[in-house]
Amino acid sequence: MKWYAVLQIMRPANVITSIADIIAGIAIAGFLIPNMWNPEIITHIILLGVSTACLYAGGIVFNDVFDIEQDKINRPERVIPSGRLSLKAAQSLGTTLFALGIIAAFLVSKTSGFLAMAIMLLALLYDKYSKHHVALGPLNMGLCRGVNLILGMSINTALDPKYYLIGLLPVIFISAITLTAQKETKGKNKIAIAIAMLLDVMIVIGFIAMYQYYDLSIKNAFIFLMFWYGINAFAKLRAILNNNPKLIQQAVKLGVLSLIPLDASYTAGFSSITMALLLLCFLPLSLFLSKKFPVT
Repeated sequence: MKWYAVLQIMRPANVITSIADIIAGIAIAGFLIPNMWNPEIITHIILLGVSTACLYAGGIVFNDVFDIEQDKINRPERVIPSGRLSLKAAQSLGTTLFALGIIAAFLVSKTSGFLAMAIMLLALLYDKYSKHHVALGPLNMGLCRGVNLILGMSINTALDPKYYLIGLLPVIFISAITLTAQKETKGKNKIAIAIAMLLDVMIVIGFIAMYQYYDLSIKNAFIFLMFWYGINAFAKLRAILNNNPKLIQQAVKLGVLSLIPLDASYTAGFSSITMALLLLCFLPLSLFLSKKFPVT
């Protein structure tokens, strides 16, 4: 069915992780406290969730649009080369998703709207050009996630700009995932994965820095952070020891889905363990969707 093809190309398991980014950003901004919520704040939380879901899905759709020639060879089972969705229909879908994402963000604030536009441009830049570059590709994809986290923070228009620096951590981690994904259909990327593991260590160091210079509770964040780190270390180590496409793709898949416990780490540290546990409930949903729909 066509609707199923649409869901496949949008990769819903990945979209869940982008919503988790927004919730983490809201926690960092100090707005993930139910007692302070009013109808306006609740509306803005929903709008930011809709915005990121549409922006992320739109970026993924255009990734497949630009990859059609390569996918005919390497990924013929994907939606467009398999003929389940036409190229024109995919282009229309991606454009509509981007438009909805930007409109939803502008309904929150001008700052949110411009951040959404930046995410769209970064996504298109990655899809069309930078993903083919060894260094710029990981950096570009990381910036997409970093700005997405800041999009969540934008719910608080009075937030101290120093908190925006936290957006560098997703840049580092997504760069690690993108490095792991390089040559995933061929293997032979042990060095890239080893560098990715070092970048994961930098995330842990980043949390220690947030404890020192921000109001993050490392005690609350610790168990979530170790859960995130353990998932990635195990998957990447397996991919290094047995450097074949299947294990590399599994490491990439787990890396993408592990964004949820990473976001839960921010949430626990800046909000509460209760809210972090609620956010962590996204993980089984994302895992379920990953079994029904592709992630990479």
